[in-house]
Amino acid sequence: MKSKIIIISGLLLLIPVLAMGQAERKYIRQGNKQYREEVFDESEILYRKALEKEEQSYSGEFNLGDAMYKQEKYEDAQKNFASLANSELDRVKKSSSFYNLGNTLLKGNKLKESIEAYKSSLRLDPGNQEAKYNLAYAQDQLKQQEEQQKQEDNKEESKQDNNQENNKDKGDKQEEEDSKDNEEQDDQDGQNDQDQDDN
Repeated sequence: MKSKIIIISGLLLLIPVLAMGQAERKYIRQGNKQYREEVFDESEILYRKALEKEEQSYSGEFNLGDAMYKQEKYEDAQKNFASLANSELDRVKKSSSFYNLGNTLLKGNKLKESIEAYKSSLRLDPGNQEAKYNLAYAQDQLKQQEEQQKQEDNKEESKQDNNQENNKDKGDKQEEEDSKDNEEQDDQDGQNDQDQDDN
């Protein structure tokens, strides 16, 4: 009799847990429906409700990051995916989290960080073709950015050199003018001295 009571009590304790899990999945399903219909703000709300029911829900957290990404809330999505990437997940889920983290970083023009995220994704799932493609794209973008910066730096250096040269030329011209003025003054003084001697 005692064992029946313990079993029944145990089952009664599980009912709220199961109900919470069902509520979490219900919100995720509703959020997915809104996401497919491209109502991303509503899907974000539903994923957040799922996370209220089950804080450790990978699907809720991952999908929330996707919904924020689609709304161009890149900083918020980045935090979500970084949190997932640094949590205890299986290789595939962790790789997907790093991949999406790379995408959010790329959108935020954080090229070096996005490259590292794609590399982390590929270390966990070397066959991820999308991560390979995005890694190559981010590397190309970084290379172009560095080349453009180098060209701008060279232009700035050239401009500064020209300014220094122009300033030097102006200084030389001023010296010549000052020298001529001094010569003319000396000639004038010499003429005045001669005129006074004549008087």
